[in-house]
Amino acid sequence: MPLAATGDLVVAAAQARTAVAAFNIITLEHVEAVIAGAESVDAPVVLQVSENAVKFRYGRLLPLARAATAAAERASVPVALHLDHVQSDDLLRQAPGAGFSSVMYDAARLPYEQNLAATRAAADWAHAQGLWIEAELGEVGGKHGEPPLDAHAPGARTDPAEARAFVADSGVDALAVAIGSSHAMTTRTATLDHGLLKRLTATLGVPLVLHGSSGVPDDELAAAVMGGIAKVNVGTALNIAMTGAIREFLAAHPEAVDSRKYLSVGREAMARAVARLIGVLRG
Repeated sequence: MPLAATGDLVVAAAQARTAVAAFNIITLEHVEAVIAGAESVDAPVVLQVSENAVKFRYGRLLPLARAATAAAERASVPVALHLDHVQSDDLLRQAPGAGFSSVMYDAARLPYEQNLAATRAAADWAHAQGLWIEAELGEVGGKHGEPPLDAHAPGARTDPAEARAFVADSGVDALAVAIGSSHAMTTRTATLDHGLLKRLTATLGVPLVLHGSSGVPDDELAAAVMGGIAKVNVGTALNIAMTGAIREFLAAHPEAVDSRKYLSVGREAMARAVARLIGVLRG
């Protein structure tokens, strides 16, 4: 089927008090695994390409975007394409021509006024191109090589009053909120601030997004969805599944040299992880 629009999937999820799963992809195996996992549970899904993933692919967006688009168009479930954690304006401007219906513009590292100004400019440009745009307020650490942010550190949490003003003044369509999760966690030990989430949900009129979800236990994820999270971003969990399966296969088959043998095992492990996590979000 044709590519779905991220905004449509997220708004529908928000209205139904559920969440759409958004998985970060790096390789073609990631793409195929995410779609296979979503198809196995008959659920819509978002494929996300981060700026870091583009850097890994020699700074070229189109090869992975074209592969993701081709796979998505052959899927039996709605699949959207989202450009994630964009800091480069040059990369932002490549999104419409590469099949993306949405972007997450990441200026959260900047002081509030600079974040607002940069995000406002990005939102104005994105909307003129028909793109749905997400931003971040508060800082979900661990994304750009820094250690995971202390969830109780000053500036780590999203302030509801500040967030209300930020959404109104920036014009963004969704907001990633910092409520205790962190990117790149390899243990599922994060504890979310559900009281803060409740206040944010009551204060803001746009869908809320949870980043760093790989480090959040199942019960915390389910509670976050019940509390108003409408889009859940997952990346590291797929890499853990893939790497673990490949390590296990190569340990059992040290003679293996055909990459298809171990990549297929890794792809299957990621597909199972996708299906399981979607099940958690559905409740």
